[in-house]
Amino acid sequence: MNINKRENVAAYSFLAPSLILLGLFLIIPAILAIYYAFTDYYLLTPDRRQFVGLANFIEIFKDPIFKQSLKNILIFVTCVIPIQVGSALGLALLINKQRKGNIFFKVAFFSPVVLSLVVISVLWLYLLNPSEGLVNNVLVNIGLNPQPFLSSPNQAIYTIVFVSAWQGAGYQMLIFLAGLQNIPNTVYEAADIDGVNKWQRFIHITMPLLKPTSILIMITTLIAAFKLIIQPMVMTQGGPMNSTITPVYYIYQTGFSDRMIGYASAMTVIFGILIGIVTLIQSKVTKEDDI
Repeated sequence: MNINKRENVAAYSFLAPSLILLGLFLIIPAILAIYYAFTDYYLLTPDRRQFVGLANFIEIFKDPIFKQSLKNILIFVTCVIPIQVGSALGLALLINKQRKGNIFFKVAFFSPVVLSLVVISVLWLYLLNPSEGLVNNVLVNIGLNPQPFLSSPNQAIYTIVFVSAWQGAGYQMLIFLAGLQNIPNTVYEAADIDGVNKWQRFIHITMPLLKPTSILIMITTLIAAFKLIIQPMVMTQGGPMNSTITPVYYIYQTGFSDRMIGYASAMTVIFGILIGIVTLIQSKVTKEDDI
C-alpha cells in the first residue's frame, strides 16, 4: 500500500465515527421522514400504516394551527434578529475598551448563554408572574399597571422574543468583540488625524470592517430562531390561543403527543423546504465574496 492510500485510509478511519453518527441521526431520519410523510403512520399501530399520497400535505395547507405557527415563527425571526444582534453589538462596543471590571461584565453578559434554556425559561416564568413576579411588582411600584406578559395573546410572543434575545446576546457579543479587536488601531488613528468623529468612525470604519462577522452572526441567529421550541414549551405551552406555538413545537406535539407520525413528517418536509428557500435567499443576499 503506497503512502497516499495509507493516508486516505487513516483519514477515512478518523472520519468514520462522525459519518456513522451523521447517517444514524440525520440522513436516515430525514429519509424516513420523507417516506412517512406519504403514509398515515400512527405511532401505536405501526404495522397498519398505509400509503396515502398527498393527503397529509393537502390537510396541512388547511390546518389553521400550522398556519398560525408559521406566522408566529415569522414574527419571532423578524423581531429577535435585530434585537439580539443589536444588543450583542452594543455590549461588545461597551466592553471593547480597556476598563476596570471588563472581565466581570464579560462573565455577567455571557452567563445566560451557558445556562439551560429550560432553566432560563422557568426563571423568567417566575419573574413575569402576573401577581407575584418581580417585573410586575416593579411596574406597580413606579405607578404602572401590571402586564399579562405570558397570558396575553398580543404580548406572549414578544415576551418570548425578549427572553430569547436576552439569553443569546452574550454569545454574539463575544464574536463581535473578537471582530472589534481584530480591527487595526492604525485605521482609527488615521481617522482621528482626519478629524472624524465617533459616529462617523462607527458608520464608515467599524461597521464595514465588521461585515463578515455580522453576516456570520446573522446566519447563526437565523438558524437558531427557526428551531424555537423550548421557550414556548416551558413558558406558555404554545398558548394563549396558539399565539406562541411554533412549527417545531407543533411537529413535536403532533408526532409525540398525538402520535400522528405521518402527519408530523409531512409538516417536517414542508417546514424543511421553507427553511431551504430562506437559506437560498440568504445565500443570494450574502454572497460568498461579501464574507
